Formats: sequence, C-alpha cells, structure tokens
Amino acid sequence: MGLFSTPIKTLDDLFVHTLKDIYYAEHQITKALPKMIDKAQNPALKQGFTHHLQETKEQITRLDEIFQKLGQPAEGVTCEAIDGIIAEAKEVMSDIADPAVMDVGMASAAQAVEHYEMSRYGTLIALAKQLGHNDCVPLLQKTLDEEHAADRKLTEIAQGDLNRKAA
Repeated sequence: MGLFSTPIKTLDDLFVHTLKDIYYAEHQITKALPKMIDKAQNPALKQGFTHHLQETKEQITRLDEIFQKLGQPAEGVTCEAIDGIIAEAKEVMSDIADPAVMDVGMASAAQAVEHYEMSRYGTLIALAKQLGHNDCVPLLQKTLDEEHAADRKLTEIAQGDLNRKAA
C-alpha cells in the first residue's frame, strides 16, 4: 500500500481504485494534448489530436457519471504509468528537431497512451460485469470503443504519409 492510498481489500475496492487511476490519467491527457496539437505539423494528426481532446473531455464526464452511480467522489489517484508515458514522450520530443519526425514521435507517444487506456478500460469492464455494476458497462464500453478508434486512426495517419515524410 502506498503512503497516501486507501487499502485495497476487495474486488470492489480495486474497481474504484482503477477508476480513480484512469480518471487521473484522462485529466493528464487533457493537459498534454493541447501541447501536441500546437506542435503537430501534419493536418490529419493535428485534427486527430483535436478530436481526441474533445472525446477525452467527454470520457471524463462519463467517469464522473460512474462515480456518481457508485456513490463515490470523482477523484483521481496518481497514475505512475501515465505519468511515465507522458514524461518519456516529452523527453523524446525534446530531442527531435525535424517537424516531420516530431509528428511521428507524437503519434507513437499517443498510441502508447491509447494502449494503456485500452488495457484499463478493458479491465474496468470485466470488473464491472463481475461486480454487478451493469449500469457502468455501457459507459465504459463507449470509452473503450473510442480508444480503439483513436488507436486505429493514429495507425492510419502514420501509414498514410506521416512515416513516409519523416523518412
């Protein structure tokens, strides 16, 4: 148990902790995306980041709704994983001078974030079903579907002309 965290004794505790983890992560993503939008040179990448920023804000609203359904305060717990992914992305991007290579680096970092989110939302759906929180499943599934779509879009953009232009 971490110094400032609540003990996880039950599967329901783990479910709520995981919700708090992804809640924190989504908030960190809303802080990182505007910077990526500003740096992106490729119009499709810029538009994809802009669209996903709006989606992420809606995902936070859905998480707020889930916390409300559970009678829990909507609050995050520090997510070392997302902090690490974002820190690594910042470090790599600080070393890139070529704007075309920067776009590829940002797309790659964004996919790392999407994959983390997909793993979390998949877990949350499984736990919600097991715990009988069936009213939470459609909200979580909608977000998981959006994360999969964002990942597919990033792959499409990269395989379109992003990687070729950077080469």
